[in-house]
Amino acid sequence: MRILIIGPSWVGDMVMAQTLFQCLKQVHPECHIDVLAPDWSRPILERMPQVRAALSFPLGHGVFDLASRRRIGRQLKGQYDQAIVLPNSFKSALVPFFAGIAKRTGWRGEYRYGLLNDLRQLDKQRYPLMIERFMALAYPPGVQLPQPYPPPRLQIDAHSQAAALGTFGLVLDRPVLALCPGAEFGEAKRWPAEHYATVAEERIRQGWQVWIFGSKKDHPVGEAIRERLIPGLREESVNLCGETALAEAIDLMACAQAVVANDSGLMHVAAALNRPLVAVYGSTSPAFTPPLADQVSVVRLGLDCSPCFDRTCRFGHYNCLRLLDPQRVIEALRQAEGPVPVNLLAGVD
Repeated sequence: MRILIIGPSWVGDMVMAQTLFQCLKQVHPECHIDVLAPDWSRPILERMPQVRAALSFPLGHGVFDLASRRRIGRQLKGQYDQAIVLPNSFKSALVPFFAGIAKRTGWRGEYRYGLLNDLRQLDKQRYPLMIERFMALAYPPGVQLPQPYPPPRLQIDAHSQAAALGTFGLVLDRPVLALCPGAEFGEAKRWPAEHYATVAEERIRQGWQVWIFGSKKDHPVGEAIRERLIPGLREESVNLCGETALAEAIDLMACAQAVVANDSGLMHVAAALNRPLVAVYGSTSPAFTPPLADQVSVVRLGLDCSPCFDRTCRFGHYNCLRLLDPQRVIEALRQAEGPVPVNLLAGVD
């Protein structure tokens, strides 16, 4: 059984897609799973043992380019027995169609009749979680999903991890708190830098070091966190935002004894590394895409105006994040490090 997955376009979604790959391996133990996805996703897919190959998809997010999709599809002709399309867009279903793959599976989405011939009708009440919507595509329609759900788990190679530590001159002589203050979605997911700095200061005073992770555009907020630390404490932190490749960020985050993150792709990476994790939610909700780690605590205020799922606050105050006291996160961090796992799928804060 040869299966082609048309992968999602976001880091967190790609991490959560591993639940589908695990289910496919349970149904078809000898199957080969290849994932067609943007090159940025390769470090994630290479750390998933269920994936045979990460195939490069050269078109950027939102680019249609029918000719390129037809060319890619024709290059894949005769290589697969089934395609599973995770994005819901029309264009994402074109490559399997042009490849002539016999079974083309996906949820009914943007005018995909004919492009997909195993078209499913999504029952959002039955499958409220994104991982459930991914997992269900491994089974015939209507089948009860097996419990417990398989959580995403990324594998780390010790040699690449040691190389990343050497590249950035990092030493594991003290416990590491990883902070992930960015969010590609928008400002309404970003807990304020001054709150992150309060958490960082508390841990540094306890003898920890702090590593800050994110993309290049998160580098200023990383600096803002460090600038709020007094001399003597500031030197115990390092801003890695925009400095690491994704592969290096994954390997280095696996070294952390604890992580505090916004609802972001790196939050899901931390969960898939099974790090003790505090996930800070503002405009979004853990009811759809909770972090799937053994030791996790979700912190949110639950104001009347949230979750709104807006990228920017329609009222301009961002109270769902601004009023979230750092002491709540500090206490949640202690709980996440404790021996009792949180029941994630029950949506427990």
